[in-house]
Amino acid sequence: MSATSTPSLFNPGQRVAVMLPLPLGGAYDYAVGFEPLRPGEFVEVPLANRLVTGVVWGAGDGKVEMGKLRPVARRLPAPPLPEVTRRFVDWVASYTLAPPGAVLKMAMSVPSALEPAAPHLALRLAAIIPAFKETPARRKVMEAAGRLPPLSAADLAREAGVGPAVVKGLVEAGVLETVELPPPPAFLAPDLAQQRALLSPAQQEAADALVDALDRGFSVQLIDGVTGSGKTEVYFEAVAACLAAGRQVLVLLPEIALSAQWLERFRKRFGVKPALWHSDLGDSTRRKTWRAVASGEAAIVVGARSGLFLPFQNLGLIVVDEEHDQAFKQEDHVCYHARDMAVVRARLGNFPAVLASATPSLESLANVQAGRYRLVHLPDRHAGAVLPDIVPVDLRRHPPPRGRWLSPQLVEALEEVMAAGEQAMLYLNRRGYAPLTLCRTCGHRLQCPHCTAWLVEHRSAGRLVCHHCGHHIRLPPKCPECEAEANFAACGPGVERVAEEAALLFPNARIAVMTSDTCTGPHAAAEFVRRVSDHEIDLLVGTQIVAKGYHFPMLTLVGVVDADLGLEGGDLRAGERTHQLLSQVAGRAGRAERPGRVLLQTYQPDHPVMRALRSGERDAFIAREAELRRAAGMPPYGRLAALILSGPDVGIVESYARTLAKAAPRAEGVQVLGPAPAPMALLRGRHRRRFLVQSSRAVNLQALLRDWLFRAQPPKSVRVQVDVDPYSFS
Repeated sequence: MSATSTPSLFNPGQRVAVMLPLPLGGAYDYAVGFEPLRPGEFVEVPLANRLVTGVVWGAGDGKVEMGKLRPVARRLPAPPLPEVTRRFVDWVASYTLAPPGAVLKMAMSVPSALEPAAPHLALRLAAIIPAFKETPARRKVMEAAGRLPPLSAADLAREAGVGPAVVKGLVEAGVLETVELPPPPAFLAPDLAQQRALLSPAQQEAADALVDALDRGFSVQLIDGVTGSGKTEVYFEAVAACLAAGRQVLVLLPEIALSAQWLERFRKRFGVKPALWHSDLGDSTRRKTWRAVASGEAAIVVGARSGLFLPFQNLGLIVVDEEHDQAFKQEDHVCYHARDMAVVRARLGNFPAVLASATPSLESLANVQAGRYRLVHLPDRHAGAVLPDIVPVDLRRHPPPRGRWLSPQLVEALEEVMAAGEQAMLYLNRRGYAPLTLCRTCGHRLQCPHCTAWLVEHRSAGRLVCHHCGHHIRLPPKCPECEAEANFAACGPGVERVAEEAALLFPNARIAVMTSDTCTGPHAAAEFVRRVSDHEIDLLVGTQIVAKGYHFPMLTLVGVVDADLGLEGGDLRAGERTHQLLSQVAGRAGRAERPGRVLLQTYQPDHPVMRALRSGERDAFIAREAELRRAAGMPPYGRLAALILSGPDVGIVESYARTLAKAAPRAEGVQVLGPAPAPMALLRGRHRRRFLVQSSRAVNLQALLRDWLFRAQPPKSVRVQVDVDPYSFS
């Protein structure tokens, strides 16, 4: 049900539709109780034998007789969910084919925020002091209370230098009275008078274009700037202008917990820290932030993709930094891409969206070519820094020694950097010590019992781990297949193994490994970044999280241990993704006055990705990728959707897959592929089968999928997940 044409007030005796944050088909009708209700208000309603919280979505549909409706139990004391947020929930649900309640759940992710905060209580001297037994300790408390503003009992006891029992006794005697104070501000207002960075002429022109767009309603600006070109400082100008106009701002970052340097740049520019929104926040902080956004007190929020569903009262700008990053794609429950939904949210709110990247996605570049987005180009690094030299190392001609992973050329380059007192980075997008462990006697491979995945050895933790479900074991003393004892071999390198090799080569170097296993939260990530920035680390070995926009002035060499990783597997975006990731990793080198070098270890030095990286001809590479996708009718020139069927019983899943195949749509411009076992055919104990639906852009893909699934309802044990515009094909 749409939230756009509903009455402004529902009186007692009327019916309302209440959307519940549950995976249900739509809103349920309820009778308005003793107090009027407005659309968007949060309410408690009975469902079966319990009370659940929902949102007044609009007028009821009238399918149930009024006399049979159960009444709304109560209205909650929270700011209503804004009308534009309700339209956004409806739009996302319609586009992704997710139940509207499942989308609403993301907007109601902090249930405690719907109740008022506990009052902020303090103590002060009573206006009329009754007779009481005076002691030296009590006199100290009274003197402190007389000269200080109201304080909590603990603070007053500390100021007076007495124990809490003394304060408690004065309260009981009526000498001290309790008062309720207004709550302190949740977040400090940004200081717009702070001195900003000195922009180059090209940066200033770009910033002016973004600021001008703020007055023209909806638009999308794509900042395409090389690594180190100052994209952040440019869009900070638009942020400042939006805040000056009294509007709220949302900045989305792909890995907010890893963005310590970005947050420090924000603090220097605006004098305060922004409100943060990500999964590592505690419940009290999330509650405070949600309510501050709903009340308009939080002027700027910096967050992960879920920040799109916060109840902004007066949003005037969305920035999506590193818009190409795959972390913006949610692939479970409600499958959506935050970059695309940010554009939708901006259109619904009639304000601009800014996308920024050194390696923009083909989707965004296609929108630029079609005239839907405006390009803002920053072709040069800031302050005279130059882009690093990128050199492929052909591992067919220059292989590492047997049992090693670093080629002689890369080792020589590392030696030069260490001798010069500079820093280096080794990049390998593979966590742990080794991706595969097998028995030397019979070849048995240690596999996860719940997933189609090998167990990855994490030698530092002394265990083998499934990176999909978290299952872990100790290395068994003997092979479970042939019972050979202590005869396992670690196959292939992970970052731990690369770091082990580097430590043997450079015993005096300070080496650290940076992965999601070693940076387990924002504080750990910030400390890691500080150590690198302060040159407490000579050689950083890491996975793709080292490519997240960090600026390390002394880092002059990046070595990519396996540049071919990610090019295989049939993923339609494999080449584009590999180019983006390696470009971002390469961009960590030579960001200050010292020039940088990048060595790419590869068995495919003539691959189009390697040639593009070596020559710097990104646009020609993107044009080639675009032509291949256009010829194949693949996104962004065609449409694609995935249906994943899963269940604990493989027979039931396959039976339903055959039923669904028989009911598959047959229409011009539509091709249905499958069913086939998903590459990850077993995941967390559930067997998986996959369909891919390819269509032209003229086809209403959502309507087609909705009709198909309606004609072939799944058994209760089978889950059907729809992913429109899939990014992962596992």
